[in-house]
Formats: sequence, structure tokens, C-alpha cells
Amino acid sequence: MYLLLHTVKGTPFETPDQGKDRLLTHWEQIDYGMQCTSSRKFLSISPVVLYLLTSFYTKYDPAHFVINTASLLSVLLPKLPQFHGVRLFGINKY
Repeated sequence: MYLLLHTVKGTPFETPDQGKDRLLTHWEQIDYGMQCTSSRKFLSISPVVLYLLTSFYTKYDPAHFVINTASLLSVLLPKLPQFHGVRLFGINKY
């Protein structure tokens, strides 16, 4: 999910936006950049549900718990409205 929504930029087809979306990731283009829409909420809640299920089925094993928490944070943090258009350390700048 991270690779698809947060690293791939541009659109796969011609858009009438004069190339404005060329520098935005797919997550930033969802619902024309509006925050807190139903599709964004669904895509933000689904990793949390998977995290809770994997924590339960691994019986809260410490090693799995740390790995799952790190992966959950790596998927949820870029989805926050504060990170809209932000490129950390210049990664994915162009």
C-alpha cells in the first residue's frame, strides 16, 4: 500500500490539469486533495484493522509486535494531513 499510494507519482493517463498532478503522489490526488473523505478514511482504517488482527493472531509476540508496529507507522504517518505534499529528506522530490 505504501509503494502504490505514496511513492508512485503522476497519473497513468492524460489529465486536463496542465501537468499539476505530475508532481503529486496517488494519495495526494485522491478526491482532488480534499482531506478526511470516505475513501481516505477507509484506506487509513484498513491498516489499523489488519494490525489488530495480526497482533491478536500472533498472540502479542514481542518480535511480531515490534515489526507490525513499525510497518503500521510507516503506512499511517504519510497519510496524515500534515504530511500532504511533504518530502522527507528530499526523497521522492522529483
